[in-house]
Formats: sequence, structure tokens, C-alpha cells
Amino acid sequence: MPSPQTAPISAVLFDLDGTLVDSERESAEAMARALATGQGVEIAQDDRDFIIGRSWAAICERLRERYAQITWSRAELVAATAQAREGVFAEQGITILPGARESVARFAAIPRAIVTGSSRVEAAQALEALGLASEFDLVLAAEDYPRSKPAPDGYAAAAEALAVPIDRCLIIEDSTAGIASGLAAGGLVVAVRAGNFHGQDQSAAPVVVDTLDDITFDLLAEMAARKAG
Repeated sequence: MPSPQTAPISAVLFDLDGTLVDSERESAEAMARALATGQGVEIAQDDRDFIIGRSWAAICERLRERYAQITWSRAELVAATAQAREGVFAEQGITILPGARESVARFAAIPRAIVTGSSRVEAAQALEALGLASEFDLVLAAEDYPRSKPAPDGYAAAAEALAVPIDRCLIIEDSTAGIASGLAAGGLVVAVRAGNFHGQDQSAAPVVVDTLDDITFDLLAEMAARKAG
């Protein structure tokens, strides 16, 4: 049976929202509350949906194009949303996706990183709720790389920081933009259906599984054999 030492990967790069936790709907609600309270702006449902799999840079660009009355900077919007999210989490909780903790533990023998479009504050909130705040060698949030997913910047930066060739990085994603980002970077991409509540197109991923529990060393060995063949 393949092991961490014999599997064709040297690091695992996890997306966060929609992959390990389902807090994207709570984040959208928090952003909507923050804008309504702090800017007097009621955003449309498609603006809530837009945040799925996207960074704050992309979100802020869209909001400025659609709502001229928004005067907050990106940092102010992020901070206000993070504060509102505490209240949303207190009311609604946070959903930990199937196999989240187990999958992080499964790859404990090799470097593990988070690459997320969420802010540092949001990432810290989610990882604390997961009980995994100290489990990752690296956490890259929206502030830490220049172009958001689907650009490859985040995953490329994570591989470089971990000193691991990107083609030996397993990238675990849920969103269309995230999958495109991982592929553009050159990683080995697996998409997970469990957190894809908004029906994002995952067809570009070489492998799509139902839950994180399905991402085993046997699966990785099969993927490598197919790639080599």
C-alpha cells in the first residue's frame, strides 16, 4: 500500500472555505450585514454568490463597480466582515466538512499549507473552529499573494515557500476558480464535491471525489500512474 514516503507528492495545499469548512454562506451573510450597517448598501444575491472561491481583491473590485456608494477600503470591508462573522457564527455555527480533520492528519508526514482567498482574520477564525490552527506549515491568505484565484499566484507561492516543486504538490479544491488556479500553477488537483453547495463547475479537475475521505495514498498512486501513462 502506498505511504507518505512513496506517494507521488511532497506537499498538500488545501483550499479552506468549501473544502475543509463550509462557511462561505456565513461569510456572505456577514459581508451583507456589514455593508448594510456600515455603508447603507443592500447587496444583491448574485453578489453574495460571487464570493464563492474568490479573494477579497476580486470581491472588492466587483462591489466597487456595482455600488458607487461604498467608500470603505478593502481593509475596512475585510475588518467589518470579520467582525460581523463572529455574530453569524455564534448564531448559525460553522459546518466542518466530512473528513476535514482526518485528511489533514493523513498527510501529517509531509508539509501542509492553506491557500485561501479569505483574509488572514477569516482564515484564523475558521482554523480555530476546526481545531487545526497549529497544524499547517504555512497559511497564505488573500493579503499574501497579488492575484486571486483563478490566477496561479497563491499555489505557486505556497510551493516556493515550502521549497517543494509544484508538480509534486497535491492541491485540494472545490471551486471553479480554485481548480483553475491549481491547474495553472501546475499542481496535482483533486476537487471535492462535499462542499460544492452552489454547484460550481468542477469538470476541469482531473479527479473529482465525493469527500476528503476519498483522497487516499492509493488514489494518488493511481493518479500518478495515469499521468505517467
